[in-house]
Amino acid sequence: MVNRPDSNKARLTRHKRVRSKISGTAECPRLNVFRSNSNIYAQLIDDVTGKTLVAASSVEKDFKEYGGNKSAAHKVGEILAKRATEKKITDVVFDRGGYIYHGRVQELAEGAREGGLKF
Repeated sequence: MVNRPDSNKARLTRHKRVRSKISGTAECPRLNVFRSNSNIYAQLIDDVTGKTLVAASSVEKDFKEYGGNKSAAHKVGEILAKRATEKKITDVVFDRGGYIYHGRVQELAEGAREGGLKF
C-alpha cells in the first residue's frame, strides 16, 4: 500500500517555522493568508493582544465572483489594503501561512501592495 504524504500537515509545519520568526504588533500587524480550494482569506493580526484588526475574504456578501482564482485573490488584497488604510495601518509583516509565494498568495500580496500596504 502506498502512503501519500499529508500536504496540509507539511504546510502547518512550515507555518509554525515561519511564525516562530515573525510577530505582529499594533503598529506593524501580521498579514496572515489562508487559501482553500475555492476561497482565499486574509487578515491583519496584532499578536501582542491576539486580536484581528482587519479582515477580508472572497466569502463576503458583497464579493460576487468565484473566489478560487488569481483575480479574486488580487481583489481581496486590494479590499484588505483599503480597510487597513481606513484604520491608519500602512506597515505590515507578510505571513504566507506555509504556502509557496506563488499564484494566489502572490496575487493577494501584490493587490495589498497596490492598495497601499508596505511589506
